[in-house]
Amino acid sequence: MIQNIPNLKELQQEITRFLLQYRFALKEIETKVEILQAEFELIHEYNPIEHVTSRIKSPQSIINKMIKKGCTSSLTDIKENIRDIAGVRIICSFTEDIYKIGDMLKNQKDVEVVQIKDYIKNPKANGYRSLHLIVKIPIFMSDRMEHVYVEIQIRTIAMDFWASLEHKIYYKYNKEIPKHIQDSLRDAAQQAAELDKKMED
Repeated sequence: MIQNIPNLKELQQEITRFLLQYRFALKEIETKVEILQAEFELIHEYNPIEHVTSRIKSPQSIINKMIKKGCTSSLTDIKENIRDIAGVRIICSFTEDIYKIGDMLKNQKDVEVVQIKDYIKNPKANGYRSLHLIVKIPIFMSDRMEHVYVEIQIRTIAMDFWASLEHKIYYKYNKEIPKHIQDSLRDAAQQAAELDKKMED
């Protein structure tokens, strides 16, 4: 047992340092968004961003996704296969603002867009709508540079309200939502989309 303690400490330090990269990556993205907000308010006298939230997946959540994806416990493998360990959610006023913010982030030289999933133009079967970007940004550590993946979700207030409600219902029914409630959720998602459209007309 005593002989294994140094290895355990080393592993803990490795995991802590691994997740630290993602904390730094979140700060980088949050700073970029804050700059965009300030610029909009100063130049256009309009702020398209209502609020921003961020999160890092818990170790247990990472393990669950490792099992689901069938990847090894290698940190390199985890990094390449689980690209939403760090997540930023940007809530906008209008649908057109989503694409404006998305384009502004994509046009930044140190932001490499790896994947785009447009669930606004192509909603999920359950009615979910949002724009998802997987980006890779450079993080400068004391002894090296790392490129870190961050998932950015951009949606309207109505889309976010619906997603939050659907998430709670999903777990309320232990991931087995009755069909009539699924149908109601799809109807509500469509109504939310129509509301977003009316607000822009």
